[in-house]
Amino acid sequence: MGWVILAILIIVGLYLVVLYNRLITFRNRVENAWAQVDVQLRRRYDLIPNLVETVKGYAAHEREVFENVARARQAAISAQSPQEKGQMENQLTQALRQLFAVAEAYPELRASENFQNLQAQLAETENKIAYARQFYNDTVFRYNTTIEKFPANLFARSLGFTKKEYFEVEGEGREPVRVEF
Repeated sequence: MGWVILAILIIVGLYLVVLYNRLITFRNRVENAWAQVDVQLRRRYDLIPNLVETVKGYAAHEREVFENVARARQAAISAQSPQEKGQMENQLTQALRQLFAVAEAYPELRASENFQNLQAQLAETENKIAYARQFYNDTVFRYNTTIEKFPANLFARSLGFTKKEYFEVEGEGREPVRVEF
């Protein structure tokens, strides 16, 4: 009888070690995926001041639009959680749409090589953000599913593993910023 109890304890112990290591792997994948989203968002944030300066050269009287973009960019940079990031990215996307609407009124601006280069870089970055967001959300899905499945759900919370948030954008923010004229 003692051997049976010992065997059961060893099996449970081994299961907990394997489960813990698996959960650690998933948690690290989620953190890595979020870091990749953050890299692409930072790239976007770095392009925006150059874009604003380029448009300013042609449309200096559109001060409110430039200020909206700057405020939205700063708010997006400051956001921490995926939910906050999603909300702030929506605001930044709206502000960029206003900026591109202003740019549409200036044919010389649209024809400038610098503006076209910035447009192409922003479009490429938007695609990378979409991919990174999808990869992050897929990774979060796998992680959350793993910690919610039986029997892992019996141990996950007590081992410090909790659900992660998805990085979601709402409404118009789901569409990439249009940078073509």
